[in-house]
Amino acid sequence: MKEKIISATIIAIGIIVLGLCLKGGIDNFANKDRKVSVKGLSEREVPADKVTWPILSKELGNDLPQLYSEIGVTQSKIKKFLISNGIKESEININAPVVIDLNADQYSNNQKGYRYNITSIITVTSNNVKLVRSIIARQGELLKEGIAIVDGGYENPIKYEYVSFKDMKPKMMQEAIENAQKTAEQFATNSNSQLNKIVSADQGQFSIDDRDSNTPYIKKVRVVTTVTYSLKD
Repeated sequence: MKEKIISATIIAIGIIVLGLCLKGGIDNFANKDRKVSVKGLSEREVPADKVTWPILSKELGNDLPQLYSEIGVTQSKIKKFLISNGIKESEININAPVVIDLNADQYSNNQKGYRYNITSIITVTSNNVKLVRSIIARQGELLKEGIAIVDGGYENPIKYEYVSFKDMKPKMMQEAIENAQKTAEQFATNSNSQLNKIVSADQGQFSIDDRDSNTPYIKKVRVVTTVTYSLKD
């Protein structure tokens, strides 16, 4: 009799354990697809911390040696102007002149009255964006020296960059994740659920763009991260 009671007790305990396991399995099965994916955004507006300024000038004529001499004088005057206004010599790079022989162009009948078109490019690369911008605004002063600065066009635009974003990257990532969590918590509340564990998360891609076309020296840095949470009752 005693053995029957022990056996019955063991069977009962086994049934209870099995029931709990089945319940846990059913709950896990029922909740395994209960999850929410949300995006978190972080944005900053920052001033550019690097500028590249190509300064173009041209000489037109027929006497090549004379044109090279004139280009040399022009380059010296531009360099003097830059240094006198606070640009460091190490920030100035003088490129070799680009020469176009119009008579050698098979697609041109050269009715312009001159043979050679020489373009000089002096490039200023600096982290002192504010100073360079102030000089750009006063480049017309070179006209007093008989120097006309040519627009660089699409090939040689003034370029502003933000190169220090790595310093702010961890804080922005944290902010993006926190914003994602707030959105997920709101979703859980609306669906009468609670947030559980993070199922997956991506680091997100940082983008750096001009704030607008009129202020390329102000950059918009943004990152969007996607986080997936599981939900529970």
